Amino acid sequence: MAKTPRTPVPAPIRQLGDPVLRTKADPVTVFDASLAQTVELMFASMYEARGVGLAANQIGLSHSLFVMDCDGVVAVVANPRLTELSEETVTAPEGCLSVAGHSFPTARAVRATVVGQDETGAPIEITGEDEVARCLQHETDHLNGKVYLDRLSGEVRKRARAEVETVH
Repeated sequence: MAKTPRTPVPAPIRQLGDPVLRTKADPVTVFDASLAQTVELMFASMYEARGVGLAANQIGLSHSLFVMDCDGVVAVVANPRLTELSEETVTAPEGCLSVAGHSFPTARAVRATVVGQDETGAPIEITGEDEVARCLQHETDHLNGKVYLDRLSGEVRKRARAEVETVH
């Protein structure tokens, strides 16, 4: 009898205040069936939460790994490094599954390139513009222990702190 593939039960998304979100992730060194299961879990969790990207630490795993499905770009990136950011930036609303219910105007490079490894360990490079570039920067930040709120400044930062602190 053939085995029917199962979608993993989505993991809960860790929320701001959880220390795992402020901890730099450990490099992925083993690309095996366990990692493939983690990738499946991450996609299931991201889709359940209606996100476009998800870093491993957002579900409590200290792996330098993110998944994304943003504007037609579906990818798995382990050990990501931003290697190119355009000088041109755009400020647009940005949200985060770990800061549920909030969105604030955040400046990001219009174009970004990330290099890393795919789920098999093969080298991968993704260059994107606009929302894809925003996603690459956002998820890489997570794996370095940063959330998008850290990128805010001035009045927007004050407003964000006031709104988010009342909830978290």
